[in-house]
Amino acid sequence: MVPPLKLWFNWRLEGVERVPREGPIIIVGNHLSYLDPLAHAYFVVQAGRRPRFLAKAELFENPFLRVVLRGAGQIPVRRGTGDQAPLEEAARALDRGEVVVIYPEGTSMTENPDLSPMRGKTGAVRLSIRTGVPILPVATWGGQYVWRKGGPKRFTFGRPIWLKAGEPLEPPAMGPASAQDQELVRRLTDELMDRLTVLVDDLRSRYPKRWA
Repeated sequence: MVPPLKLWFNWRLEGVERVPREGPIIIVGNHLSYLDPLAHAYFVVQAGRRPRFLAKAELFENPFLRVVLRGAGQIPVRRGTGDQAPLEEAARALDRGEVVVIYPEGTSMTENPDLSPMRGKTGAVRLSIRTGVPILPVATWGGQYVWRKGGPKRFTFGRPIWLKAGEPLEPPAMGPASAQDQELVRRLTDELMDRLTVLVDDLRSRYPKRWA
């Protein structure tokens, strides 16, 4: 999948060096399109790592996708159920030194007219606090012009797809017990989404106007 993606789109990857060459990291991204997981995967692969995504369980209902997702080690999430199994599996992956990718918005259908990130769910921060692993925000822009849910598909050759990593968000020093502090978890999640928003705003402002 990566070679066709690499050749078809015009990629701009900023901050790839922020992904550690080894050891665990949680990557959090904004979610605008069906292309986003492939874009974030390409970003992680360019850093010499292999990503594991928390993917919505509905994708696993398709027999073909189920084989592909399971083969790639992706983690199904049953949205709206409160099921903690995905975070448990993600924590085990981080314990093994892997890269876990999460979309805190939980959907690609943002309610914001400028497509800036919505309020995030707290799972990524709780996972970070529990494991002591930092969160690296990685924003993307351009994929929404390719394929958004309910919209047309425009696989135009050479379209710019941009990604940018920011400063990592470190877990609090108080340790795993602080995951029970709902006010702290909410504040850190809002700070994380604010960082993503700054990155998205920067990409949007520089994105070539003729492609927008």
